[in-house]
Amino acid sequence: MQILFTIVLGAAACAWVILGTQLLAGIRRMPGIASATPLPDAALPSVSILFSARDEAEKMPAALRSMLALDYPKYDVIAVDDRSTDGTTKILREFAAGCKLLRTLRVEELPEGWLGKPHGLETAYEQSSGEWLVFTDADVNFHPELLRRAASLALERGWDHMTIFPLIDMSGFWEKTLISYFMLGGFLVTQPWDIPDPKSGSYAGAGAFQLVRRSAYERMGTHRRLAMEVVDDMQLAALVKAAGYRSGVALPDEMLRLRWHSGVANIVRGTEKNFFAVSRFRLPVVLAQIASGLFVSVLPFLGVFLLRGWAQIAAGVAVACAVAVHARIARLAQASPLYGLTHPLGALLICFMSARSAYLTLRQGGIYWRGTFYPLEALRRGAV
Repeated sequence: MQILFTIVLGAAACAWVILGTQLLAGIRRMPGIASATPLPDAALPSVSILFSARDEAEKMPAALRSMLALDYPKYDVIAVDDRSTDGTTKILREFAAGCKLLRTLRVEELPEGWLGKPHGLETAYEQSSGEWLVFTDADVNFHPELLRRAASLALERGWDHMTIFPLIDMSGFWEKTLISYFMLGGFLVTQPWDIPDPKSGSYAGAGAFQLVRRSAYERMGTHRRLAMEVVDDMQLAALVKAAGYRSGVALPDEMLRLRWHSGVANIVRGTEKNFFAVSRFRLPVVLAQIASGLFVSVLPFLGVFLLRGWAQIAAGVAVACAVAVHARIARLAQASPLYGLTHPLGALLICFMSARSAYLTLRQGGIYWRGTFYPLEALRRGAV
């Protein structure tokens, strides 16, 4: 048994050394949006900022104010009110009154064969005219210089599509534990530093900010290709790259922020529709993801305390690498690097969320998203 643990934990240690080295080196290669040299007005293309809102009265006003105060010469904002029942409709109407930058549309009934968000974004696109499009959410706050620097960076790098990972405002121990591990997992899975390489299969899309050339978006099929896609942001990026266009990712540098769900319980509930969708609604994939998370992020920590000899040494190497890499991501998220020590707790939370998402989706036969039920069979047929 000791030999088996030595082999297993040795493999975990090797995985962390390789992946950790790639991640730390890769982050240094990724551009920060604040480092982009802003182009003059005459060199900038027209941009349409598009978002779909359903019952976003709490967070939308601050986000809208930031979108309407950008230092950019040629842009507009198109907001789709997707059947809201709270104060969203009134807020959009008040902002739009006398504001030439903002156009608002109202969806009264969701057509068959569509999820609410993709339909809202498609509706906004059909009314847009920008040479470039920004897909965002109704709770995201933009720095005044964000759009100018984002467009400048995309043009400088020759990208047709660019994602900016947002800075998430976190509060309390458990939010920082969960979100920092979630970010770490996202970096390891997507390897965003390799995305600009046309030979790389890596891609990433964040719902908070995706800038895409209109011609590339139309060539990949618009959100009509994503009509029943739960993780439409990631799949938009996948389709753009599959169509032969160049993509890139930038770090936010405090220029793109959002307050996600408040508290761990709300994060768990708010993402229950997503985790099984990321696994393409396949239970074996979920089980493999949970097993790999326990293998690389929990077992080594137990091994340090419960084993002896070479198995304990291998566990110690894995733990040291995992903590160091997690600490780097925590710093990137503006949390204390000491949150690297919470690594196994974050892993257990993510494993629980994955299992819960799969269980609820299978038990219900689908997902509930903003008050609408979508059958699992239809979601599987519509997955890209």
